Amino acid sequence: MTEYKYILEPYNGMNTRFRCPDCQRKDKTFSRYIDTETGEHLHTSVGRCNRESKCCYHYTPKQYFQDNNISIEITQPKPYKPKAIIPQSKSISFIPVEVFKASLKGYEENYLIKFLINLFGVDITNKLISSYFIATSKCWNGATVFWQIDIKSKLRTGKIMLYNPITGKRIKEPFNHISWVHKVVKQPDFKLKQCFFGEHLLTNNTSPVAIVESEKTAVIASVYLPQFIWLAVGSLTNLNADKCSILKERNVILFPDLNGFDKWSNKAKELSPLATFTVSDLLERKASETEKQQGYDLADYLIKFNYKEFIEPTQPVVQPLIEVKTFDQLQPVNYFSIPEQAKPESWEHNITELEKYFTEIALPTQPVKLSQCYEITDCSLFIKSHFATVKANNGKQAFLPYLNRLKELKLVLTINSNRYEHKDKRTDYNKRLT
Repeated sequence: MTEYKYILEPYNGMNTRFRCPDCQRKDKTFSRYIDTETGEHLHTSVGRCNRESKCCYHYTPKQYFQDNNISIEITQPKPYKPKAIIPQSKSISFIPVEVFKASLKGYEENYLIKFLINLFGVDITNKLISSYFIATSKCWNGATVFWQIDIKSKLRTGKIMLYNPITGKRIKEPFNHISWVHKVVKQPDFKLKQCFFGEHLLTNNTSPVAIVESEKTAVIASVYLPQFIWLAVGSLTNLNADKCSILKERNVILFPDLNGFDKWSNKAKELSPLATFTVSDLLERKASETEKQQGYDLADYLIKFNYKEFIEPTQPVVQPLIEVKTFDQLQPVNYFSIPEQAKPESWEHNITELEKYFTEIALPTQPVKLSQCYEITDCSLFIKSHFATVKANNGKQAFLPYLNRLKELKLVLTINSNRYEHKDKRTDYNKRLT
């Protein structure tokens, strides 16, 4: 083995991470290179962004020296010298059960639960809550807790996140709403060792395992494809041998987010001594160019379809691959079938409720922001055109964004209701919007 003169600075708290010079994320995602002999950082641009599937910025010391005509002395690599091992405690900290139990309430205020109810209904959502122990946090209004419960039923930690109740997307403005239970409760000397989200489901269950990046994706996919035990690893880079040690001799299917296929294919080869890994290229084959740019995950793809119309295969469609093939060599992987002509579910109830709401309020005359990237300049025209679209395409999934935008507008206007006066008298809807 050899020691390198320049390495990415090892993680030692957020003071060792920086804002990426390319994507400029407010949260610190950038690892800088350091000189191993001096411990000093190289130029601020030299490093790698941790948002590998969306940013991909990686500027190496070699590239920096070449671009700036800096000559460096080339020496033979130093022989590897093992560093002195400092005995460390192998203990792992856990979250008190009382904290866990206290979080299993407040579901009527939980934004993710509201989204799941709209997607699956109350009964299925209750089953998902019970299965994954989805919980609620007071960290932010409407926040969700994804508990990491290991195979021995120990509470490693809980990941706190905030979602839009209409779209189910993470709220990242004005900052990325992510925190951890062990930080919130301020447990002293907490020794964190993460595990899979959903790991507790492996107990006494020999079903094949499916792994995705996000916790929300695992929850949603478990409804569409219940033949698998769905686990989440948290991010593209969190799939490692330590976590996967509990998957020994199992059949495992990896479903990376878009742009993560190559990385997880390489990782699957690395992990192949532990279990039999297959990497699904479903998203790579099915996604549009726009969806690829947006970094779609499996949940984004699945919710385009009605979960009721998924047919669980009686026989496996493909045999697990002992060695993961490259993208060009990989045969299509289809773990489910979807009826070509599915009867769309009616949106009539939603349309009626939304129409009633918009007729009973005074529409703002100023522009309204639905998100950082979407602004409505004329509310009346927006509502008229969107209702015309959803009525003409009632129940068709391709036009669901139009219905969702109407719901988002209602949410924004409701939140800011103090800015708008409610009408004393009902204004004729058609007259106002024509």
